[in-house]
Amino acid sequence: MMEKVIFTLSGNHIYGKKQTRHRMRAISAVIFMAVCVLVVLAFQGIRQELNLRELQGRIKRATEQVKKKEDEIVESKQKIQELNNQIAPMNTKKDQLTKQKDELQKSTDNAQKDLEKCNKEKADSEKKKTDAAAALPKLKADQEEEKKKAEEEIQALKQQILDRDKKICEFVDPNQTEGMKLCGK
Repeated sequence: MMEKVIFTLSGNHIYGKKQTRHRMRAISAVIFMAVCVLVVLAFQGIRQELNLRELQGRIKRATEQVKKKEDEIVESKQKIQELNNQIAPMNTKKDQLTKQKDELQKSTDNAQKDLEKCNKEKADSEKKKTDAAAALPKLKADQEEEKKKAEEEIQALKQQILDRDKKICEFVDPNQTEGMKLCGK
């Protein structure tokens, strides 16, 4: 609202020029301050809007990167699962082969022990054979010698018996049948 200004003859207003000037300056200062505040607020608003847009862009890019990484992770997990599915039968086969290998190793060890035992028995048998073969001529010689001694003893005994029978036959009556049998007549 505007106040009425009364002019006088001398040219002085009731309020005076100074008051009006001060008032105008104050109003101008307030308007200037308001404009400055508006400019600052507008600048801040624009700056915040730009920051928000930049943050939204970053969030969007980060979200895209996260989604891409999640997709890669899911794909990697699927590949890992496929590989695990391929490895599972191989692990089973490996376990079976390991078991077979262990059984074959046991069998080989047992066969090796049996072979060593057989080789030892063979060596013992060959040693006995060699010892027996070495002892055989001596045994034959000893046997021949004993045979000769036995034959000599038998001959000596036969001779003794014949000599005894001759002596008995000299005394036996040849007319009796028992005496004839004994003396061979």
